[in-house]
Amino acid sequence: MLQHQVFILIISHIILSFNSCSSNTLPDLENKITTGAAQIDLYIENLKGKNVAIIANQTSVVHKTHLVDTLQSLGINIVKVFSPEHGFRGKAGAGEKVDDSRDEKTGIALISLYGSHRKPTKDDLQGVDIVVFDIQDVGTRFYTYISTMSYAMEACAENNVSFMVLDRPNPNGFYVDGPILEPDVKSFVGLHPIPIVHGMTVAEYALMVNSEKWLQGGVQCQLEVVKCKNYTHDSLYILPIKPSPNLPNSTAIYLYPSLCLFEGTIVSIGRGTDLPFQVFGHPNLPSNLSFEFTPESIEGAKMPKHWGAKCFGYDLSNLAPETFTSNRRINLQWLIDTYNSLKNDSTDFFTGYFDKLSGNHSLKQNIIDGWTEVQIRSEWINKLERFKKIREKYLLYPDFQE
Repeated sequence: MLQHQVFILIISHIILSFNSCSSNTLPDLENKITTGAAQIDLYIENLKGKNVAIIANQTSVVHKTHLVDTLQSLGINIVKVFSPEHGFRGKAGAGEKVDDSRDEKTGIALISLYGSHRKPTKDDLQGVDIVVFDIQDVGTRFYTYISTMSYAMEACAENNVSFMVLDRPNPNGFYVDGPILEPDVKSFVGLHPIPIVHGMTVAEYALMVNSEKWLQGGVQCQLEVVKCKNYTHDSLYILPIKPSPNLPNSTAIYLYPSLCLFEGTIVSIGRGTDLPFQVFGHPNLPSNLSFEFTPESIEGAKMPKHWGAKCFGYDLSNLAPETFTSNRRINLQWLIDTYNSLKNDSTDFFTGYFDKLSGNHSLKQNIIDGWTEVQIRSEWINKLERFKKIREKYLLYPDFQE
């Protein structure tokens, strides 16, 4: 049961099921998915007469207009905007510090949650009645927008401020996979005991974190969510705006859960090229491989791994959507095979960051010990099934068909 502190705004529209559609087919126009933010009539009354803060970035758009501009035009008093990793405009690179500033268009204060602090302070929330979260996520534990949301929920609970999530579809919401995060590797790229691919929208995730009392100290915020219309976890959702600088298209988003593990190794995943998260390689991989690339320092990827060095590797950019919607799992074989090709290199293959991304210490050791992908997956099964039982309690939409 959801805790009594949690209030869900029930959409007056009937949610149409896509269960009869194949998972790799776009919904027809009649059943077009509508985001929570776009259904203004469902939440505007809850914002009127209040001092509103918004957690937003470049994806926070309603019909091609930014949510901040939309709400201001409707007379909503927006007192500040909190920005996540990559900043309010989404141009800063991964891990790049973002400073506080003011929005040039509106003059509203922009408070960075990826600079001097990642959790709103008591001063940040002074005079704020409600915080609204509207950011497009991609459904992985290490994509930091859900960590920003969790810290903000925690701060709101501690300071008696309401929290509202305007839901958006999860482009990787059609499966659940990966090891469950272990507490001793908890970090900003993994706060809670969930797998790498959690199969939840941000609103579903917020409900779970709140009701399972996973926020620090077991606090719970007064939570409202506005559901999407016509979304199911079998829907194929193509993002209209890239969610961060190095996820430029659907192929990169589908590959992200698998290729991001390479970020904790010596292997490049194409940052600093025009195919980030669609290729991978290393200068010491065999030069007779069919693909090569040279990372350069560019906007969104300053001083990338192997900057200026020719890397040999693999191009995955032409994989069809069916590759992902049919397999519905993380690909570990790319990681295993690349380790076996480079393990005798003079440099250690894994970096200290790998365990934070994988969420445990065993995945790295299993690969070093020569385990197969099947053997590695056998380690996940029981914990993954337990997570799925928890997940079921908080789903707002028909689940995917396995």
